[in-house]
Amino acid sequence: MGADIKSLRTRIKSVSSTMQLTKAMELVASSKLRRAIKAMENARDYADGIGKMVDALLSCSGIEKSPYLQKNENGVTKIIVIAGDRGMAGGYNANIFRAIREYPDAEIIPIGRRATERYEKDFVSSEYYSTAEAYELAKKLCDEYLEGGLTRVGILGTKYINAMTQEPELTWILPLERKGEKKSGAVFLFEPDEETVLSQAIPEYVAGMIMAAIKESFASEVYSRRNAMETAGKNAKEMIDTLQLQYNRARQGAITQEITEIVAGAGE
Repeated sequence: MGADIKSLRTRIKSVSSTMQLTKAMELVASSKLRRAIKAMENARDYADGIGKMVDALLSCSGIEKSPYLQKNENGVTKIIVIAGDRGMAGGYNANIFRAIREYPDAEIIPIGRRATERYEKDFVSSEYYSTAEAYELAKKLCDEYLEGGLTRVGILGTKYINAMTQEPELTWILPLERKGEKKSGAVFLFEPDEETVLSQAIPEYVAGMIMAAIKESFASEVYSRRNAMETAGKNAKEMIDTLQLQYNRARQGAITQEITEIVAGAGE
């Protein structure tokens, strides 16, 4: 009986320590939410703005010869895979790695510690990824595409839907695709010409798409971690309550047994 009481006391202490850790991580995630959401919204706005400009360029007549619209049949597929720098975020990282299994032949460009470790590449942070890094990567991918080395380029990140739901999403960014009909009318005036402006704008567009995906993925990661830690904390609390009940019963049983033994001894 004494061993059971000691074991229960140890388990309660252990679960209590775990609950303190999950609560601390939940508070840290909550403190990052406002900054993460603001960065996501800013990156979305920028990507949306430059995306509209690219769509306007693609809608112009005479743009068909742009190399960014041509498909390179003999190149390779590259996918930027965005995971987190840390774990303990529910299924956030696992969902990304599960999604990329559908493209076994693609070359992976990992961003985030979990991704760089998985693919044995140099560490690149997803939380602190900079605009300069995004543009450098975008310029490299665009140059490779123009040289015919790439068939298509995609970004696999996590789409933020709401505070409780975040889902993996793959977005193809190269080659470009026209979304509307060609327009001969001058809605916009581009100098010196549409194709030249498009060629200059695409690296900026790709960089904007990369940054938007990274910021959205990070916001999703923070929400996933907060939700996971909140759930873990609730589970730990329920476990402590159950263990505490078992401990009280065991302790009561031990006391009853001691009293019985004392009474029995006094009656002899």
